Amino acid sequence: MRAYRAEEIELAGDGTGQPARAIEVEQSLERLGWLLDDFFRIPGLGWRIGLDALVGLIPGVGDTATTLASLYVLTSAVRYRVPKVTLLRMGLNLGIDYAVGSLPLVGDLFDAWWKSNQKNIELLRQRATVSANEAREGKISDWLFVGLIILLLVGLAVGAALVSIFLLMLMAGQISRLIGG
Repeated sequence: MRAYRAEEIELAGDGTGQPARAIEVEQSLERLGWLLDDFFRIPGLGWRIGLDALVGLIPGVGDTATTLASLYVLTSAVRYRVPKVTLLRMGLNLGIDYAVGSLPLVGDLFDAWWKSNQKNIELLRQRATVSANEAREGKISDWLFVGLIILLLVGLAVGAALVSIFLLMLMAGQISRLIGG
């Protein structure tokens, strides 16, 4: 998790000394990225894997569930007013993670290596045009752009599901011919 310098943290003006709400949001992004990409350490190897790779082991559901959680980072980037090209890159990171991560076993190893959430949080950190305290809302054009990226990711998911169904039907046909013939 990222350590914050004192000048990065603006304390709430209520005298409690607690961080302002925007810092909590950034910390929640850091925590989400950590949970999805680095939650467990493999003893002896020192490698870190997250829930993305583990939940991805559940066929048909795991990668979709973790990608939905990853969309929180992408939509948060709108509030931080990152440039559209960065939003597109973040969406591409998620698309690659979903497409390759959907492959049985190989995809889960890829998820453990690719760490799309950590990549996207780092992009957000580098390209944010407003501070965490100013990140409350984004421009409508940015929301529409992210909506388009999300629609493309949903299309990718539907396409992957259709290809999977087609391949299962093809395999079932081959098996029935082998058994029947």
